[in-house]
Amino acid sequence: MPNSVSIPVGVVIARERIDHQWQDFIWRAVGLLPGAPEISQWRELRSSDDWTQYHAATLPLQLFRSDTQAYIDNLGNREPVIYVVIREEEQNSENPIEVHLVTASPYEAQDYMDSGDDIVDAIEMPDEIFEWVKIFVDEHHKETKFKKRKNVQVNMEEHKFGQEPIYETRKRIDRRDGSD
Repeated sequence: MPNSVSIPVGVVIARERIDHQWQDFIWRAVGLLPGAPEISQWRELRSSDDWTQYHAATLPLQLFRSDTQAYIDNLGNREPVIYVVIREEEQNSENPIEVHLVTASPYEAQDYMDSGDDIVDAIEMPDEIFEWVKIFVDEHHKETKFKKRKNVQVNMEEHKFGQEPIYETRKRIDRRDGSD
């Protein structure tokens, strides 16, 4: 039984004109193409005066047996999503951004959001991907039972790491000061 499975997913990126004094446009993920073929360079899909959409990359959407709880949380949302992680490229690159990752795990997406260096967009999960993720979870999820740890009583009288307990030190200092 494999630890993971994957399917190719094409990512549609939009370049949208904005009204901002320091920036003319923004880049964001706007769509997914399940089962899309590999591409070597961006392909323009459609455009208007204010926006252009590209098939920017085809990446594997991987599901891991160890992450089934994350997928359950995602599928249980009102609107399940696929997260797309986008990174800015170097100035001399042909395309100003790179599609770094696609994931169904909200926990993994949160890790990328916490870094602050990446753009993470959530795109509505297509029905065929939803069914694929659900089947994977149904086959591989194992409920883990919560185990409460026992409270271990610590003997305060015992010496730790060669030091005397703090209350013994205070007693000795108090006797020296005469405030016994």
